[in-house]
Amino acid sequence: MNVCKKSLLLLFLIATIGFTLFAFTEEKDGAIAEERPNILVILADDLGYGDLQCYNPNSQVETPHLDRLSQEGVRFTDAHSGSAVCSPTRYGLVTGRYAFRSPLKQGVLGGYSPPLIEADRFTIANLLKQAGYETGVIGKWHLGLGWPEISGSEPEPSHEPHQWPQGDNLDIETNLTSGPAELGFDYSFLVPSSLDIPPYLYLENGQPSSREIVEIQGNNEPRGVFWRTGRGSSDFKISETLDHLGEKAQEYIVGQSKREKPFFLYLPLTSPHTPWLPSDPFQGQSGAGTYGDFVAHTDAVVGRVLRTLDSLGLKDNTLVVFTSDNGADWKPGDKEAFPKHRANGILRGQKSDIWEGGHRVPFIVRWPQKITKHKDASQTVCINDLMATLAAITQQKLPANAAQDSYDFSPVLATSNYTKPIRPSLIHHSISGMFSIRKGKWKYVEGSGSGGWSKDESPTKNLSAQLYDMENDPAETRNLLKQNPKIATELKVLLTQQREAGYTRPGAKK
Repeated sequence: MNVCKKSLLLLFLIATIGFTLFAFTEEKDGAIAEERPNILVILADDLGYGDLQCYNPNSQVETPHLDRLSQEGVRFTDAHSGSAVCSPTRYGLVTGRYAFRSPLKQGVLGGYSPPLIEADRFTIANLLKQAGYETGVIGKWHLGLGWPEISGSEPEPSHEPHQWPQGDNLDIETNLTSGPAELGFDYSFLVPSSLDIPPYLYLENGQPSSREIVEIQGNNEPRGVFWRTGRGSSDFKISETLDHLGEKAQEYIVGQSKREKPFFLYLPLTSPHTPWLPSDPFQGQSGAGTYGDFVAHTDAVVGRVLRTLDSLGLKDNTLVVFTSDNGADWKPGDKEAFPKHRANGILRGQKSDIWEGGHRVPFIVRWPQKITKHKDASQTVCINDLMATLAAITQQKLPANAAQDSYDFSPVLATSNYTKPIRPSLIHHSISGMFSIRKGKWKYVEGSGSGGWSKDESPTKNLSAQLYDMENDPAETRNLLKQNPKIATELKVLLTQQREAGYTRPGAKK
């Protein structure tokens, strides 16, 4: 064979191999794309660890739909919100980053607060758009919005993020200047913050549902049926919001079922946060008063959304995550009135607190195509971990300067007997800005008291810090600081290091 023929044969072989490799890659990528699940993340608002019967058999509230979700998936028993209150946890879910690294060092945002998340920060929606998903958010935002200023008005003086703007200089009749669209969400249907904080209106893709703004009078009784006086749109009905958000979610899923791309829907509900406004079918149906009735109503709305997935044949390849942004706002008076119901289970404290009742939350993951039977997972995980987990599931690489405090828990979902820890440690944060850190079975609290609304009546309340063995004392009844000073010192040093580093995920950077 002469040199010319050899060269032509070589070129032909190279071209053939190249085409074959390209075709295989395309087929492989296509197969991966087909396997990528739809993703539905449902975030309840102020739902406690003990509210659901799948976590607390003695719960006085029937929660059949969430119990079924648990039986069909993985029930995490040591899952935590990123904070003991609303806005910081939502920041962590969307960014994969502890919110104390943001300008918000304590408290929550108001309804007129500007955006907390920088427009150039990589978010969970950016991640999934990059993976080929349609992205949507429906529900309570509470991360600040870009409201336009009224022409000629005086701007408010600058203040800390937890100090709420009055909003008198802001125009809520016109379109937003920034919001979820700037953070990677293709579609949004929002209420600005909690349903007890004005303004009261719906925003669809940044546009108010009505440009007729009225004054909505507040309410402060009975307990839990509370909202503040403030501006809102004439078509806004506080009592109908939960059902309306559920219906919008169903509409979104139906619409997406007709498209070729998979979808990611973040569904932050407004319940059972105040105002407690269960609809007629649920009133008086629980053994935990109006609050319990509202939890039952919440369960029913989740059930309707899940039934929509079933009816469209989307159940098997939809990854559903259900959790809560913090613990229940279940105060001493509520406990006295309904002693059989323990909204936060055996956990100490409530929403706002550094104790477990403030931030240990229900966390359920269902994905029938990959999770074929129910199991409990005892690994310590955080809502922040959703971003790294979804990156792994969709085979995306996280940028080094993103998701700084997010860890991948997908091995727990994929392996029936996976027992390795997911994260080496976890930082907790209270409403007042108090810190604690969890490493293995040990939890160190950097200060005395709850850091929130609960009082410390324990014999060790005057100690400068707290140390609990969470394996043997999950109710935090014994402060072991004096008995284990070396462990406390090691955890204090670790907490300081992680706060100052700006990241905890290996490979990440500020």
